[in-house]
Amino acid sequence: MINKIKIGTLLWGLVLAFTGAFAQDRPLTIREAYQLARKNYPMIRQQVLIDKTRDYSVSNAAKGYLPQLAVQGQATYQSAVTEFKLPVSIPGVEFPSISKDQYKVYGEVNQTIYDGGNVRTQAHSYEANAAVESQKLEVELYKLNERVNQLFFGVLMLDEQLKQNELLKKDINLGIGKVQVLVDNGTAFKSNANTLKAELLKADQRTIDLGASRKAYLEMLGLLIGRELTDSDGLQRPADLVSGTDISRPELKLYEAQNRSLDIQSQLLDVRNRPKLNFFFQGGYGRPALNILSNGFDPYYITGFRLNWSLSGLYTIKKDRELIRNNRDAIQLQRETFLFNTNLAARQQHAELDRFNQLLNTDNEIIILRESIKTTAAAQLENGVINTNDFLREVNAEDQARQNKILHGIQLLMSQYNLDNTLGGHIE
Repeated sequence: MINKIKIGTLLWGLVLAFTGAFAQDRPLTIREAYQLARKNYPMIRQQVLIDKTRDYSVSNAAKGYLPQLAVQGQATYQSAVTEFKLPVSIPGVEFPSISKDQYKVYGEVNQTIYDGGNVRTQAHSYEANAAVESQKLEVELYKLNERVNQLFFGVLMLDEQLKQNELLKKDINLGIGKVQVLVDNGTAFKSNANTLKAELLKADQRTIDLGASRKAYLEMLGLLIGRELTDSDGLQRPADLVSGTDISRPELKLYEAQNRSLDIQSQLLDVRNRPKLNFFFQGGYGRPALNILSNGFDPYYITGFRLNWSLSGLYTIKKDRELIRNNRDAIQLQRETFLFNTNLAARQQHAELDRFNQLLNTDNEIIILRESIKTTAAAQLENGVINTNDFLREVNAEDQARQNKILHGIQLLMSQYNLDNTLGGHIE
């Protein structure tokens, strides 16, 4: 039984190890890069602070329904006090005198009966403000996608250039082999082979430069997504993307949240001008207490209902509503400006997509012609019809044609994802 358990544990460990190795070897996709960059960005922790601030504020607002306790005290000295005098004196009758120094300490409990919806509206206000701050954070985090695009497609571009550089080196090596045969036969100078070898060294140098650039791009992308990326890590080339025309950027949700916040502010204006009704109980100890004819220290209490209706807010409510209306108009203006600029950027990116598609079609034709010319030049070099410089010129021309196709292909793909990012098409 123990052996079976050990074997089962070993097999499970092998499965986990294989799964982990497979996950590490799997190429990184651009969607994963978006998500990792978002999770790794330090500002993401601000969402926790926003949520805590909202919860604390709403909790504090809800405590407005609880009894409110206040304790006060005072000690005063008066220049005059109430005196009791009669026009005639009555033998044996003496009215008490009240001290000019008076003392009072009391506690009062207030229980809200009707607050005009103040507590509830305040809680909604805190929630609306938190929603605005959350959307502002979303807008900032969304900007990371553009930075991911630049680095991700930069690596893909360098990968394609490295592959093409290897093809160039094969063509040069092919030429070296053909020239070396002529040199060995005494029908060509050794300098002809050296020319090709020097060009091969230049291609090796280009491999070094491209490799160093790829490493730098991977390191920057790794820092952005919070994952160490090495030269052996690959990126999965994204599929071609067809974006729609609708805009669903987080900025639009921000404007909606700001408008909802203004709705709550308008409700607060109404709440401010409504009457408030409280039940109160006041108990204290002082001299004099409620009986002003008593000059001693006595306890006392007062209880009842208190109505408070402040009408001073009516003086400014019209202008306050105008301020809210102005803020709403400003938000609408920002929204219209954002949509205008976004549509303008999208139209420009659509034009770039058309341009790259047309260039790619031409690139394919150019490569076919250049490859045919290079093949002919290789045969002519072998037969001694042309020299190495002529051969290199055709090889480099074909290489440049393929490099252009690589550039236009990656630019087309990057433009597709930039357009998608501009429109907010991949927001889930």
